[in-house]
Amino acid sequence: MTDYVVGDVQGCFEELHALLESIQFNPLYDRLISAGDLVNRGPKSLETMRFCRKLGDAFKMVLGNHDLHLLAVAHNVRPPTAKDTITDILEAPDRDELITWLQQQPLLLTLGNYTVVHAGIPPQWNLKQAALLADEVHQVLRSPRAKGYFEQMYGNHPDCWTEDLAGPERWRVITNYLTRMRFCTLNGRLDLETKNTTEAPKDFHPWFDCENRKTKDNNIVFGHWAALQGRHCGDGLFALDTGCVWGGPLRIMNLDTEDYHHSQ
Repeated sequence: MTDYVVGDVQGCFEELHALLESIQFNPLYDRLISAGDLVNRGPKSLETMRFCRKLGDAFKMVLGNHDLHLLAVAHNVRPPTAKDTITDILEAPDRDELITWLQQQPLLLTLGNYTVVHAGIPPQWNLKQAALLADEVHQVLRSPRAKGYFEQMYGNHPDCWTEDLAGPERWRVITNYLTRMRFCTLNGRLDLETKNTTEAPKDFHPWFDCENRKTKDNNIVFGHWAALQGRHCGDGLFALDTGCVWGGPLRIMNLDTEDYHHSQ
């Protein structure tokens, strides 16, 4: 079995289908893993969700910020924005099954020697701590507390992790690190305002460039940051968001070989 991790699909179903055909993906022998943002902004989010769900055990994913936004909208916590392309999902006859399926997905996956997460892991967390905190939010999403989580999910504060955080604030900062982070300080204080660039604000760094990062010896596969254009970010770092929804290619990585393949 070969594991393939794909970057932010965001409803670009045609590109996903063509890319899987080009690598001769076979769900009987291979497994597709999404690095998050399976839906939204692209034209075929419903088809993408249905296809991935139908793959059954041949598909795994981590939740991205757009996936979580869909869930919040589905729970009537937020209305869709003008930029959202999720109405087809919300109005689909199988909406409830799709939403329930998506809500069961984790925020972090460990696949052999690789960790898959949508945005990244802050410098002050080691891999074990990141996995435990990701699972904490995962369990909330799978519980009756889920709607309360979505009601409190949006916001940029607290902007730094402390062990004494509890409840919605604790879950929010964990979620922001794992699904929204790009820049932070060496102690993990987040800047969530700066987007569409790789230039860090003063005193901030790309999360993977923090010299004190505790996951330096781990292999981390991530998406979320289209402005990186999939560039090399350092040893053991694999950036998969190449901006397909913005006109770039869709990138997929063979975990056995670390080879990248791209849509045309």
